[in-house]
Amino acid sequence: MPLGDSAISIVLGTERSTDLLNRVHATATALAAEKLPDVQDIVPAYLGVAVFYDSLHASYGETSAKLLSVCERVMDSTTVTDQIREHEIPVTYNGPDLADVSASCRLSTEEVIARHSRRRYTVDLLGFVPGFGYLSELDQSLQLPRRPQPRPRVPAGSVAIAGAQTAVYPLETPGGWHIIGRTNTVMFDPERDPPALLRPGDIVRFVPLP
Repeated sequence: MPLGDSAISIVLGTERSTDLLNRVHATATALAAEKLPDVQDIVPAYLGVAVFYDSLHASYGETSAKLLSVCERVMDSTTVTDQIREHEIPVTYNGPDLADVSASCRLSTEEVIARHSRRRYTVDLLGFVPGFGYLSELDQSLQLPRRPQPRPRVPAGSVAIAGAQTAVYPLETPGGWHIIGRTNTVMFDPERDPPALLRPGDIVRFVPLP
């Protein structure tokens, strides 16, 4: 369906799920691999994909027909299995909210660290700021609502949790997630190609540093 005058929204489902997200990632990857002329950006979300195109050189009708042809060939997420990347991100678990998280979850700080770092997380999507990956699924015992009062400045490299997700702040920004650690891994570098370290569908593991 049209999304403004220069974008198309491809809705793949109505309820968020792991299977649907796999289809979204497979579709976005297939569309990118097609290198369709006049397509400027492909943005996966939880229920579908937004495709931005040059409306001065391509019509909605011809662009949507090309996109539909690609989508019909995407039967499942196996088409992107060999393109999934895995990242290990070293973390110093000394964040300013670590003690509060420990108390709220009724776990020792050592157990918080162990439960956070033993998981393999999937990059659901990128958003909020460039390079910010929403990573699922956080251990249920660590799931907390966001801080009641967001911080005006969260340093780049802060490793944080909120709800059922975890993330690394790629830039210094305001933020309301619970900061439990930090990393020196550069999550976003405009001079790098591509600038963002993560992409949707990637796998992330956090490795505790001494």
